[in-house]
Amino acid sequence: MNNQIAKISPELLEMMGSKLPNSLQPFSREIFLLDIVVAGTTHCPQIDKVFPHLEKDLVLRMQRMPQNKHDKNAIAIFYQKTRIGYVPRELNLVISRLMDAGKAFFCRVEAVELVNDYWVKIDAKIYMVE
Repeated sequence: MNNQIAKISPELLEMMGSKLPNSLQPFSREIFLLDIVVAGTTHCPQIDKVFPHLEKDLVLRMQRMPQNKHDKNAIAIFYQKTRIGYVPRELNLVISRLMDAGKAFFCRVEAVELVNDYWVKIDAKIYMVE
């Protein structure tokens, strides 16, 4: 009698580890955590080039920056390969600890506006992937 539900073959293992569209992926869901205003956009030299591409529902990548000399809990926010800002310092402690423990996060743009002709204000929502 075989106690396995399905025999595990090298092909099945490859399919489970693949990022291809037809691959098997574990169940996941997005858990909304916080509303933020992205901090530090005025310090992004490429913000003028990125600004036209930022629109509602755009997904932005989040990356821990533990070597940041101003904030050891820093979490950078990226549009493609361009760092456009950070999660505000007063809101990053718990998320940085969860990221350090291996949890995945992203943020989604809610609104973008140019304030006083120099500040790109980006309202976003942070989600955890579970």
